[in-house]
Amino acid sequence: MSWQAEPGPDPDGVPAAAPEFSVVRTGVSAEEQFRLFAVESTAALHRIAYLLCGDDHRAHDLTQIALERTYRHWSRIKDGNPFAYARRVLATARIDGWRRTRREVLQSPEDVVVAHEASRSPALDSGNQVAERERLVRALRRLGPGQRRVVVLRHLLDRSEADVAEELGVSIGNVKSQGARGLARLRELLSEGQDA
Repeated sequence: MSWQAEPGPDPDGVPAAAPEFSVVRTGVSAEEQFRLFAVESTAALHRIAYLLCGDDHRAHDLTQIALERTYRHWSRIKDGNPFAYARRVLATARIDGWRRTRREVLQSPEDVVVAHEASRSPALDSGNQVAERERLVRALRRLGPGQRRVVVLRHLLDRSEADVAEELGVSIGNVKSQGARGLARLRELLSEGQDA
């Protein structure tokens, strides 16, 4: 709230008017800003987390970690790009989880239940789009963790090589090599499904 000081007497000797108070609203609170951010961003963060780890339960955990850490630093990042910060937390949390366990335990593609066989028609209806997306996710699961992270960030999220390198804490050369190997392997995996 701000107020204006009481004005002095008018030169003509007229008594001064009573002080004026004006209420200045600063907008929504920081908690409300974060709540709105979380509502708008949770689905996108979960998709990114799922593509990074290939497991729905771990993706939920990573999303919660990203939102919690973003909230803790909200006052510092709210005026910048909080989504980029949350996305970086996802990648870092995924790397930390991998370092702790030092191994990946993924479902084999045979264990994944496919809803239905995609029809051979050239037009992609919504059912075919779901089947194609599931095929891509199964192929991504078979990539190594480093290749998967680079492919997801670089090509599915359309990040630059420099951004991916900064986000993952690796060199640009590492991003290039991991990306090239990951795409080549992904092409192989996707063509295997076409030949069958």
